[in-house]
Amino acid sequence: MSRLITLIVSISTILFAYPALAWEVNENSFRCIKEMRQVDNFFVDNLAGNLDGTLAVALAGSGEYPEGSVVQLIPGEVMVKREKGFSAITNDWEFFALDVKAEGATVFARGAVAVNNQLGLNCFGCHVKAKPEFDFVCRSDHGCDPVGITKAMFTALQNTDPRCDGSDTVSAEDQKALEDLGAVIEADRKSVV
Repeated sequence: MSRLITLIVSISTILFAYPALAWEVNENSFRCIKEMRQVDNFFVDNLAGNLDGTLAVALAGSGEYPEGSVVQLIPGEVMVKREKGFSAITNDWEFFALDVKAEGATVFARGAVAVNNQLGLNCFGCHVKAKPEFDFVCRSDHGCDPVGITKAMFTALQNTDPRCDGSDTVSAEDQKALEDLGAVIEADRKSVV
């Protein structure tokens, strides 16, 4: 009987010391970027149901994002604010590299410091340079290195997210921006080789 009581107390301690999240992050967490709330040239959401808190920080341009915040600039890359204690080095952000198709997203990499995007660039390596008041979120004036991609290129990538209705209709402006982006990517690849 004493073993049973000890077991129950141990399980209770674990459950109360480490409560389960009311939300989780998986491939179903990521949807058409245009279905999220746009702030400037990026999109936000909140997996924990606190969209108002996420929007408040995004619209203010500085501050600490609440748990569950989703920040996304292009369809294939996402950052999610995890629970306190997830990763001190990233201020609790988790980075995701996605393969997006009309059917949805597949996570091909996730984590705190070891995630590289499809171009081989390390997410943490860029976002760690954001000034502390910006909570790892990069914008042109936040301290992050410039990435050499124009606003038109970002917009074209957002407009052609294959998960979004109408993404297969590409405007002439987006087509030109995507061609320019292809040239930038090709030049970067040649400079590395």
